[in-house]
Amino acid sequence: MPRLLIAASGTGGHLFPALSVADALPDGWTVRWLGVPDRLETTLVPERYPLTTVKAGGLQGRGLKKVIQLLRLLAASRDVRRLIRRNGIDVVFTTGGYIAAPAILGARWSGVPVVLHESNAIPGRVTRLLARACTQVAIGLPAAARRIPGCEAIVTGTPVRNSFLQTQSLPDWVPQGPGPLLVVMGGSQGALGLNRMVRPLLPMLLSEGCRVVHLTGSNDPDVNSIEHPRLAERPFSDDIPALLQHADLAISRAGAGSLSELAVSGTPSVLVPFPQAADRHQDANAACAAALGAAVIVHQHSPTEPALRQTLWRLLGPRLRGCDPAADPLVSMARAMRTLAEADADQQLAALLQGLVR
Repeated sequence: MPRLLIAASGTGGHLFPALSVADALPDGWTVRWLGVPDRLETTLVPERYPLTTVKAGGLQGRGLKKVIQLLRLLAASRDVRRLIRRNGIDVVFTTGGYIAAPAILGARWSGVPVVLHESNAIPGRVTRLLARACTQVAIGLPAAARRIPGCEAIVTGTPVRNSFLQTQSLPDWVPQGPGPLLVVMGGSQGALGLNRMVRPLLPMLLSEGCRVVHLTGSNDPDVNSIEHPRLAERPFSDDIPALLQHADLAISRAGAGSLSELAVSGTPSVLVPFPQAADRHQDANAACAAALGAAVIVHQHSPTEPALRQTLWRLLGPRLRGCDPAADPLVSMARAMRTLAEADADQQLAALLQGLVR
């Protein structure tokens, strides 16, 4: 009866890959979860796995503030060590972020193997500092390998939810009929900057015959400000797998989780990296897709600038005019996007954990 402790916290980009790995384990495994109070895991995890929370944060700042943060990290690591020993944990798996630090240190002090998965092309600070203390490091994008010094990482890809690997029907609420389908999404929290770039272009896109699904997030005051039979605006949706499988083109942020979902779905994309992302890691993620010809990068700009409009017309225009598929840029982009996918990433990571337990 192998016993696994998963340390994943904060955003869907950390939680969903970890949940996919847990689902890929064979029967007989016992899974416990380590998280942080008041984060997304407190609503997603408890109905499936026992959840323990510790206070974990970064080591930003200087002087006394940094000393206090370091003491909190040591206290959290001590709590994790107790959790590991009390529950007879055999192996620890973490997807990075602040929670990874006490999980890695607690596992190290307990003599328990630990696997760290880094999904971004530019590894996070915890990964860069503590990768050498892990038994094995797995990465989602090959570009990350050269940024983790002194560590031999395995490229597994980033796991996606099982629903992305199954053929999905397009939901009834999506505009039906002819015309290419454009899906706009800013991640699990939405993206006001991205929404403000897209919304002025909607009248043009709709008049040309596009169907548009715009997932705005819950903080956009202008949602449903435009009404059109070929437009569906929603704060969020559980139908992302179906939307991406049927989309002709997506406009998206470039988080590692979103990029993995786009790749598995083979969805050509316009990527708008979040400009305030730590170490500009979304720019690096987007560059991995653009280098393959799977995506076009448009940096966030004011609604009056023409970059996004010009890019959309260049990509969608041929399909709107009914061009020969051989001259359709979206066809080659979809093919290239699929080369970025690792559909069995969850199975690879599950096998890695099983090997460490044996």
